[in-house]
Amino acid sequence: MTLNYPNGKPYRDERARWKPPSVAGYANRGMTLEDDLNATNEYYREHGIAIVHKKPTPVQIVRVDYPKRSAAVIKEAYFRQASTTDYNGVYRGKYIDFEAKETRNQTAFPLKNFHAHQIRHMEQVVAHGGVCFAILRFSSLQETYLLDASHLITRWNEQQSGGRKSIPKREIEQLGHYIPLGCQPRIDYISVVERVYFTLSGENS
Repeated sequence: MTLNYPNGKPYRDERARWKPPSVAGYANRGMTLEDDLNATNEYYREHGIAIVHKKPTPVQIVRVDYPKRSAAVIKEAYFRQASTTDYNGVYRGKYIDFEAKETRNQTAFPLKNFHAHQIRHMEQVVAHGGVCFAILRFSSLQETYLLDASHLITRWNEQQSGGRKSIPKREIEQLGHYIPLGCQPRIDYISVVERVYFTLSGENS
């Protein structure tokens, strides 16, 4: 099936063409960040911890073939609108919203992985008091971090003014929060959200 962006440019899912390498001690090797997050969110929902879902992107179907009278095959489609961030939901009565990205780069996270409309959306969420962040994975190292949206927005704006086009990994280690890989849940980012946005912010548990 051919899937295109609203401007007609073909959509290519790089995740479908690449899987992270095997790492000793890493269960379910080959899972993408999206796979891990989806499994984690399912765990949160089933255990009453949080309600978080991956946002569906509206698609306009353009061409459909009917190879069989009882079956239809979508041959071409377009995204109706540019997507914002990947995930949103509610935790402890507060709206949370985040983007998830991964890179094979081992020393920095390229800002080209993000889009201007996603940064604008994050700015709006922060302005309205929501919890907003990015979950960043260095795939070849199997290291995952939670980075508050304010840091990402700052680096994005600096890039727009001629600054560097990536966030150094050492900076993410300093400003962000490491999320260890586990079994259930796979990526326990809610424990980081609890510590950073509730406990450290002065809210009582």
